Amino acid sequence: MTDSTADLREEVRQRYADAARSVEASTVDSDCCAPSVAGAFETADSGDFGKWLYQSDDLSTIPDGAALASLGCGNPTAVAELKQGETVLDLGSGAGIDVLLSAKRVGPTGFAYGLDMTDEMLDLAREHQTEAGATNVEFRKGVIEDIPLGDGAVDVVISNCVINLSTDKSAVFSEIQRVLKSGGRIGITDVVADNDLSEAERLERGSWVGCIAGALSFADYETGLAQTGFSDISIEPTHNVAEGMHSAIIKAIKI
Repeated sequence: MTDSTADLREEVRQRYADAARSVEASTVDSDCCAPSVAGAFETADSGDFGKWLYQSDDLSTIPDGAALASLGCGNPTAVAELKQGETVLDLGSGAGIDVLLSAKRVGPTGFAYGLDMTDEMLDLAREHQTEAGATNVEFRKGVIEDIPLGDGAVDVVISNCVINLSTDKSAVFSEIQRVLKSGGRIGITDVVADNDLSEAERLERGSWVGCIAGALSFADYETGLAQTGFSDISIEPTHNVAEGMHSAIIKAIKI
């Protein structure tokens, strides 16, 4: 890892640590001036990120703190088509909203892993796991470029607006492919750029840690997955998060 990529990873880690501390403060402070997690993003419209992307019925089944700390750009649990008994991995699991929802969908015979590199978010997630009484859940510390699970360990990989933050997306795709079982699938939400948008133009629209500058184009996302060994790739934009930048649902199957 170069100094610049290490610095960027630390900047991302610090931003999410700050967001976790804001959540903790807001859950114990009823003051209207309590810190907000909205500052975790620097997008043209930060309202396009967060818990509004989930159905109220889903949010009612998990701790309030997990919903408050939702910093994603979509709802991967709604598109991953999880089944009873499956094992699922959430990359960049944050405060645990998608892990806890996944655990309910796969049921007591299934299992849900959450992976995050930020201690503060992991602490929040484990608190929410305890509060929810989820026994088929485990949160692990690590980076998405080097997933701490064995080969073929999971049926499904989900992620919510996290892969765009990586400085080595080919490593992320390779690790996803490695930990998936044969025929396993991905159900990811991420920020994706129009194909004609340059890196400089992406940077004009938002920072790397704001989930904008590091986003892949539609073409590069599809090529990266195909070259890593995925088929049936689909990338469907759902809404804009900045000019020429979209939240998208990405699906694929491991060959």
